[in-house]
Amino acid sequence: MTAPLTPPHRPSPDEHQHWQQWAEGGGGPLYGATWAPPVRETDPAEVRQELRRAGVVAAAVTVSGVLLGLLWLWLAPRVPLVSDGSAVFLHNSEGEESIGADGTFALLGLAFGAVSAGLAFWYERRGGIWLTGGLALGSVLGALVAWQVGTRLGPTDDVVAHAREAGKGVVFDAPLELHAKGMLLAWALAAMVVHLLLAAAWGPKEFEGEWASYGGWGPDAPPAPAPDGQPQAPAPDGSPAPAPGDKTL
Repeated sequence: MTAPLTPPHRPSPDEHQHWQQWAEGGGGPLYGATWAPPVRETDPAEVRQELRRAGVVAAAVTVSGVLLGLLWLWLAPRVPLVSDGSAVFLHNSEGEESIGADGTFALLGLAFGAVSAGLAFWYERRGGIWLTGGLALGSVLGALVAWQVGTRLGPTDDVVAHAREAGKGVVFDAPLELHAKGMLLAWALAAMVVHLLLAAAWGPKEFEGEWASYGGWGPDAPPAPAPDGQPQAPAPDGSPAPAPGDKTL
């Protein structure tokens, strides 16, 4: 009887040990779960340019909050009040004007978020973390500016003085208020969602091409280099590596 032979496609334990020593010694890139992509150096000039663009987006979006505040002041329903000379009451106790003011602000915020995201994507299609951060920061600041513009330019918040000025039994408008402060985030949420969809649909795709050849996958992945006398790395398509001494046609 003869001992079973080792299959030609399976390296011996000694060969595996040589391969492991060569990989750990820096002989070449590791293919598989233990491989790490090379670190890409960051260009300071490119970072400064991205920061400037993000600052322009944040400033433009913040300033546009003035327009949202004016539209909110114009479109929001008024809450009618009336005074009997000693106290102030709602003219219509079953009215929903106060809720309508919050809803109007939210709808305007969603619309401004979609428009600002589209303009930011048109301004810089490459996107990036800095541009996204500038868009988010500008959306939050723009909502705060709109809130302050609407409340300060609207009816006075001194209800007692306003009732005395209007007189007994005369209907006057209550101050414009935003009761649900969570509506301030409607602009930012809409901007992030729309910008993400635009970037996924029409954004650049060079990132995929850059990383597709790393780690031994993708059609353009180079084979693992092998020094003389060492086993060759598996092919990118998953086929087994030829054994030492095998000849290929």
